[in-house]
Amino acid sequence: MQYISTRGQIQEISFKEAVMMGLADDGGLLLPASIPSLSAGDIAALSKMTYPELALRIISLFAEGIPADDLKDLVDRSYSTFSHKEVTPVVHQDGIYILELFHGPTLAFKDVALQFLGNLFEYLLKERGEKMNILGATSGDTGSAAIYGVRGKENINIFILHPHQKVSPIQELQMTTVTDPNVFNLAIRGTFDDGQRIVKEVFGDLDFKSEFSLGAVNSINWARVLAQVVYYFYAFGRVQRDTGCKEAYFSVPTGNFGDIFAGFIAKRMGLPIRRLILATNENDILSRFVGKGDYSIADVVETPAPSMDIQLASNFERYLYYLMDQDTAKVRKAMADFSSTGGLSFDANLQQRVAQDFLSGSATRSETIDTIRDFYQKTGYILDPHTAIGVKVGKEQTGGECPLICLATAHPAKFGDAVQEAINTSPTMPDSLAGIEKRPSRCEIIDAETDAVRNFVEQHSC
Repeated sequence: MQYISTRGQIQEISFKEAVMMGLADDGGLLLPASIPSLSAGDIAALSKMTYPELALRIISLFAEGIPADDLKDLVDRSYSTFSHKEVTPVVHQDGIYILELFHGPTLAFKDVALQFLGNLFEYLLKERGEKMNILGATSGDTGSAAIYGVRGKENINIFILHPHQKVSPIQELQMTTVTDPNVFNLAIRGTFDDGQRIVKEVFGDLDFKSEFSLGAVNSINWARVLAQVVYYFYAFGRVQRDTGCKEAYFSVPTGNFGDIFAGFIAKRMGLPIRRLILATNENDILSRFVGKGDYSIADVVETPAPSMDIQLASNFERYLYYLMDQDTAKVRKAMADFSSTGGLSFDANLQQRVAQDFLSGSATRSETIDTIRDFYQKTGYILDPHTAIGVKVGKEQTGGECPLICLATAHPAKFGDAVQEAINTSPTMPDSLAGIEKRPSRCEIIDAETDAVRNFVEQHSC
């Protein structure tokens, strides 16, 4: 399995090289040169597997070059850190299926990928006798999951940018209370989009990237997306076993397009997904793209679902590659146009093709809070605000003709203020968060400028 760039300006590379490169050297995003296809029989067999067994099977299709025993060890160690025996259990509530992705160390779906990626980085660095400086930006959950994935690991330093005072208090504490010497938290005076821009600009400086051995943990890293493909297969297998369904909808709260793009890859592999439902908050650039063919930047709005307070979806380019029939010249032109104008529009033909993959909708602040309240009153189950958006939009877009699976992307305790507002009580605090506000913390506040971040990395690199 070889890997290519969405912009077509690099030679094909191996899986190991793709993991270490992160962002393609031509500024594009890496993708497998071809997507494996699974038969109905293959998918039926996968449904009988445990989560680690399934993860090993799916990841091995894309990870040539890693011996089977080594890959099994990486997978087993990665998911041994989860508090639930099923890793990503599925629960049935109010006529829908909720895929709980928050049983990892930082109580968010990012753990599913970043526990694996942290172990994979350590494995590859040891094999190569090299060091790495990881640079990433977060809107809340990626940062803590990445930090927990590599804290204390040899030959790795990690630098995580988050928007100062624009993530939830728990999200901030989960990052800044990790004081291992190889962890650096940078609170930038700006938005997540500023952080994402800075990361791409630093990676675009190829001399700097090479000199300081930069690695990526954002979903620009293909291994992140790959690990997330697994739970679509796992959830479908559990729901099919329960209902006998032949297809299912997946509703995905998303801001950066990474989680839902993993579902798109699962669909291309043959998983019978009726439609992927793209759910956004007021930062609705993605739902406008699906519904109106309008992909244009607007101002970032702060909402109760801060991990979705994004206007620049870094994984959108990967989908654009397939929408444009894998024509890298068209992708390059589209991204250049977007860079210069801040917007792209899509004709009726392309909109029709998008509609074959996605349904979409958005939720306002009040609708998000109301959904948490209504769902709790009906079921006693507490949704976090991101998951509530997925539930609200998913129910609006489907009619019961096949099961609806909603991705629960974070534990409600991470967003206690929103939950308190909705149901007038705080969610139970997991043991891992008990007393977190009293722990020592370390963080640097820094201007949202590329040179400032570049200089900080240079001074503190491993």
